[in-house]
Amino acid sequence: MKKLTSEQLREKYLKFFQSKGHAIIPSASLIPENDPSVLFTTAGMHPLVPYLLGEKHPAGNRLTDVQKCVRTGDIDEVGDLSHCTFFEMLGNWSLGDYFNHEAIKWSYEFLTGEEYLGISPDRLAVTVFAGDEDAPRDEDSAKVWEECGIAKDHIFYLPKKNNWWIAGKTGPCGPDTEMFIIRDQEPCCERCDPACDCGRYLEIWNNVFMQFYRHEDGTYTKLAQRNVDTGMGLERTLCTINGTPSVYDTDLFEGAKAEIERLSGKTYGEDPEETRAFRIILDHMRTATFMLGDYRGVVPSNVDQGYILRRLIRRAVRFSRQIGLPGGNLRNIAACYVEKYANVYPELKQNEDRIYAELDKEEEKFGKALEDGLKEFNKVISHIPGEVFPGKTAFRLYDTYGFPLEMTQELAKEQGKEVDVEGYNNAFAEHQKKSSAGAEQKFKGGLADTSEATAHLHTATHLMQAALRKVLDPSVSQRGSNITVERLRFDFNFGRPMTAEEIAEVEKLVNEAIKADVEVVMEEMTVEEAKAQGAIGLFESKYGDKVKVYTMGEFSKEICGGPHAKRTGDLGTFKIVKEQSSSSGVRRIKAVLNK
Repeated sequence: MKKLTSEQLREKYLKFFQSKGHAIIPSASLIPENDPSVLFTTAGMHPLVPYLLGEKHPAGNRLTDVQKCVRTGDIDEVGDLSHCTFFEMLGNWSLGDYFNHEAIKWSYEFLTGEEYLGISPDRLAVTVFAGDEDAPRDEDSAKVWEECGIAKDHIFYLPKKNNWWIAGKTGPCGPDTEMFIIRDQEPCCERCDPACDCGRYLEIWNNVFMQFYRHEDGTYTKLAQRNVDTGMGLERTLCTINGTPSVYDTDLFEGAKAEIERLSGKTYGEDPEETRAFRIILDHMRTATFMLGDYRGVVPSNVDQGYILRRLIRRAVRFSRQIGLPGGNLRNIAACYVEKYANVYPELKQNEDRIYAELDKEEEKFGKALEDGLKEFNKVISHIPGEVFPGKTAFRLYDTYGFPLEMTQELAKEQGKEVDVEGYNNAFAEHQKKSSAGAEQKFKGGLADTSEATAHLHTATHLMQAALRKVLDPSVSQRGSNITVERLRFDFNFGRPMTAEEIAEVEKLVNEAIKADVEVVMEEMTVEEAKAQGAIGLFESKYGDKVKVYTMGEFSKEICGGPHAKRTGDLGTFKIVKEQSSSSGVRRIKAVLNK
């Protein structure tokens, strides 16, 4: 296998698929547009769902990209060898064009070609779908792998839980084939295969052959077009091909790791507990830097994306204290990531002042929260009889004030008490259960809902943003959006609450635009052309790339990729039901359409 840097791996991947007729598209925002099902972009396919369902993509039907992603379900696992909350996903896409034959052959070529990853075919294993009542056994993909040069005993048939991909409970899905590197260790048992947890097989790539749509009742129907959706995790691939002990030993973390060593006086890798703390800080600060520096930048708050960001920053502070990192230095670690990624993601450099300011502010707030937590601890411990500090109380200190269990244990020990760790873990598990139930609700509408109701609300969002710019200030712009079939939610930059008169004026302007019943016109053009025509939007695409611009008479012209109504007159009556603060300098509007 070839030793590669992160820059070399990105470049090789994109150029390889460009040579196969794929257009290179830029990463979408970490904050999903028109997708109420998730808080963050968790996979490369999320921004492309409308096109997987049949909508035409401006760049064509063969695409390749490196997508920024965040997954937060395993925050408590971060600190081991491989878990990361932020990661980059290398992907190539066929939107109704080629299918499994081409995808498999190109995967094999990139994995084994000497000019690419140079992995020996003997070290590769693959899995394919074993088949069930919903879809047949994938003998076709197995045959292609064998024709490429994969030994028959290195091809494994696995069930749906291993070889079927869907992002939520509903949405585009299908059987997949996964690729693994076989490590130099003996099989764990006679039936040792890639489904084992023994570590002999390391997954490196996944090709999804998207043919179905799963409905809420669990039934499947065939998609109008067959697609290919692939994903290769940059961090894990780097770690695997370079033979590093963990993802944190790749070049992606070198600069930040050296800065933490310099500031703390500690050395990464010497002490297991300190090494875990290093990794947590490295991961959480990288994720926080990307969230704060995103085009649709998140800021710390107590809800949704802002809550996750706040949790990550505060965990980073906690573990910084554990290794003796002086306060006020989170910005220095973030600066290492801005420098490392600026050429790939220029938005980090463009937004670095915001990144540093928000980190400083949140670290200061957390210091105050810890002070308040200490006061609360002193108050409650005086009323606790006996030698056991209740686990539920310890968890409340953690959940409310960010007090880590270790801190509560130390303080309780000083008072001659021992924390009920089992009770703490039970309270924690109950909290996670409730959080999971809430997360399940996030998926009730499926990915990127394109229903008529959602399309109408999405169109109304364009009209509302145009009205806000007229009534409040031309500099008003979107800071976040979440649309369900029931309502729209829109975050925008503004430094004070809107007055009742301003809210009424916005409603009036939007309803006048609806009453005008103009056609919603979509045109494809370059970003330069869109800017020249006065279109607003987040100019995430590189110059020369085609974007979709939606125009509604003289009232609104905006770059967008979501679903829209055909005419403004289809929308009904627009009503703002709530206007409130979302975070510092950001307001939030919730609105509905009444028929």
